[in-house]
Amino acid sequence: MDAIQQLLDSSIFSWVILPILIFLSRIIDVSIGTIRIIFVSRGKKLLAPILGFFEVSVWILAMGQIMQNLDNIVCFLAYAGGFAMGNYVGIIIEEKLALGLLVIRVFLVKDEAGMKERLYSAGFGVTSIDAHGMNGNIEILYTAIKRKDLNKAVSIIEECHSKAFYSIEDAKAIKQGIFPSAVKCKT
Repeated sequence: MDAIQQLLDSSIFSWVILPILIFLSRIIDVSIGTIRIIFVSRGKKLLAPILGFFEVSVWILAMGQIMQNLDNIVCFLAYAGGFAMGNYVGIIIEEKLALGLLVIRVFLVKDEAGMKERLYSAGFGVTSIDAHGMNGNIEILYTAIKRKDLNKAVSIIEECHSKAFYSIEDAKAIKQGIFPSAVKCKT
C-alpha cells in the first residue's frame, strides 16, 4: 500500500498520469454524449438515458479530479483537450455506426444515364415525380435509404450525373419501403 500511496503523492502522478486520465475520461464522456444526443434525436427512449448515466458518471469523476487539483494547469489543459478530442472521436464513432434513415431527393432535367434503373438494380426503392422547375420540366427521384448505404447511393447518383442536384435529409422514421439487403432470402 505504501508504494501506491507514494505513486499517488508523486509529481509524476500529478503532472503526467492524472492529466492523461482526465484527458481519456473526457474523450469517453464526450464521445458517449455525442452518441446519446444522436439517440435522443432519433427517439431511442431506452438507449439515450442509459448512455446519459454513463456519460455523467465519467464526467463527475473527471470534474472531481479537476476540483481537487485546481493548482494544476496541466489538468485543465487535459480536460479541455479531452473535450475537443471527445467530439472528434464521437463523430467518428457515429459515422461508423451509421444509424438511422435518410431520404435522398434527386432533381433531374433528363435521366440520360438511367439513374432510376441503376438505383433499382442496386436494390433501392425509387419513386419518381414529374415536376416543373425554373428551367422547365424536371423529374424528382425520391429514395429512402439506411444511412449505412449512403455512400453506395451517392456513388450511383454521381456516376450517372456528376453534377446532379440532390439533397439528403434525416428521416426520423420510415414505415416499409424497399432497401438493399446484404443477404437475399429465398421465399
